[in-house]
Amino acid sequence: MKTAGLIGGMSWESTLIYYRLMNQGVAQRLGGHHSAALLLASVDFADIEACQAAGEWHRAGELLADTARRLESAGADFLILCTNTMHKVAPAIEAAVSIPLLHIVAPTIAACRATGHRRVGLLGTRFTMEDDFYRVEFERAGIDVIVPPANERDLLHRIIFDELVHGTVARASVGQVEHIIDTLQRRGADAVVLGCTELGLLDCRAKVQLLDTTVLHAQAAVELALV
Repeated sequence: MKTAGLIGGMSWESTLIYYRLMNQGVAQRLGGHHSAALLLASVDFADIEACQAAGEWHRAGELLADTARRLESAGADFLILCTNTMHKVAPAIEAAVSIPLLHIVAPTIAACRATGHRRVGLLGTRFTMEDDFYRVEFERAGIDVIVPPANERDLLHRIIFDELVHGTVARASVGQVEHIIDTLQRRGADAVVLGCTELGLLDCRAKVQLLDTTVLHAQAAVELALV
């Protein structure tokens, strides 16, 4: 079994989900008392969030690249960046190490292809929805991406940073996000990507398929570990 190096803490609420899903996945595949071989480096999210707010993405990339180097030195065979937004600096991480980084978009695109989805709605932080680092990967795969209007992007960003990263799941927020999902479906989305590792905490109900990137990423990590 390969050892996965997890760059977590962004937020630790979703890093917990990765830890659980990867251990459950290995146990289901191998049986007995098997669990995942993991190394976890959990960063102080306050440092990363400050870089995001200030637009200091180069600095954030340096911080995470240093974390990646420490995981490689500790014996990780591959890396998992347990956050969607910070894949904006994935190139800096990849350049800092000789082991592979399993990009979160790859298994999500694979899931779209497996189910024939050609036009997806994208939910996440404002950075994920508005910057092109996420969208361009889908468009290269021939999948159209639509996002909510500005006021709903602001609402999602607030729910993520003011509630979900603190483990707070508000009933009102669940309803608001479900409404956003329904609107994306009416605009032609045949699936909606939960492009924030905390969004699955809301356990939204929808008429359209929801692609939880946290779950898909963790599943892909288990597959890579067991190859």
